[in-house]
Amino acid sequence: MDIEGDVRPVPRYESRAKMLWDNEYFYVAAEMEEPHLWATYTEHDSIVFQENDFEVFIDPDGDTYDYFEIEINALGTVFDLRLVKPYREGGPALHEWDAVGMQSKVTLRGSLNDPSDVDEGWTVELAIPWSCLGNRTAPEVGAIWRVNFSRVQWQLDIVEGMYRKVPDTREDNWVWSPQHAIDMHRPEMWGYVVFAGSPDTECPLDPDFEKKVRQAQARSQPD
Repeated sequence: MDIEGDVRPVPRYESRAKMLWDNEYFYVAAEMEEPHLWATYTEHDSIVFQENDFEVFIDPDGDTYDYFEIEINALGTVFDLRLVKPYREGGPALHEWDAVGMQSKVTLRGSLNDPSDVDEGWTVELAIPWSCLGNRTAPEVGAIWRVNFSRVQWQLDIVEGMYRKVPDTREDNWVWSPQHAIDMHRPEMWGYVVFAGSPDTECPLDPDFEKKVRQAQARSQPD
């Protein structure tokens, strides 16, 4: 849905994501409907959200501090960073952090940067090693993390046979768990991910984790 929730229109294009895990990796796959495949940034750590992208946010212990952000565009260019704390609390964003060992793959269903046709969409696959997320190992069955996904989508014009952003029009932000603000850096609003051993595993919310969540939500409230 839109990052601001039900107060905004539903996204124009379908997006869906799935997660899996094993002893080595946290896997994320996203499939996105897209009639205009567009990307130009090719250098690692380019600010790819200035174009259309897909983003993953991970807070392993749910305290809203020391969390991770991974973005990727249709060229497969990655922008990855670690946040010591949310921007509203002063950050900082550590761009020097890299998701070392991450494997990524982008599959296009259409032609990139070609306005003469209508495309179907694109798919992102990520295999994120536990070791790059603060030197962690695989979670125990029943562990709960905070995670969110975001899709940044710009409205485009075709000018002289090339895509251009529609002037004076901000991007759309489509997410898994709504933030109720145009700000992905509110980890207390992200979704809960339970690391289950099987689909029918019962994993009640750990009281200590729930306490951290309540504390994080209290900190986020205005004075």
